[in-house]
Amino acid sequence: MSISNARIINGSAFLISVFSMAFALYLEHYQNLAPCPLCIFQRVFVILAGIVFLIAFIHNSKTIFSYIYAILALSASVGGIAVAGRHVWLQNLPPSEVPSCGPGLDYLLNAFPLNEVLQTVFTGSGECANISWSLLYLTLPEWVLILFTGLCAMSILQLVFNDTE
Repeated sequence: MSISNARIINGSAFLISVFSMAFALYLEHYQNLAPCPLCIFQRVFVILAGIVFLIAFIHNSKTIFSYIYAILALSASVGGIAVAGRHVWLQNLPPSEVPSCGPGLDYLLNAFPLNEVLQTVFTGSGECANISWSLLYLTLPEWVLILFTGLCAMSILQLVFNDTE
């Protein structure tokens, strides 16, 4: 892949990440859609991926750094896929199997060590199973899963077709 193509991919992926975060903030602040704990972690992965894509765009490296950036972006995207996938799974559980709601993320972060917070969040919370928004019959976590799959594909594309010197 030529350096200009890599730059276009990195810039595009960064802009997609920015648009995604802007839309999430719009839903939160103007549509009063409060993010659940899994939504917050998905946002963290979008931001991480976006930062990596921005750095790769600015650096525009044709060295080993192009691989490093692609691997870092891929890692953030795969992390996002894992969180969004878990969220989609929770939303598709039968109502009788949905875990009970726990304390809010703010309380958990203040009261417990990070590893316990992560374990609590990923074992599920009833609030994460609520479906409060959809577009074209897809829920917000399903759209985020599609987003991360696209960012993952952009990272893999750069790894496979990389032409470092």
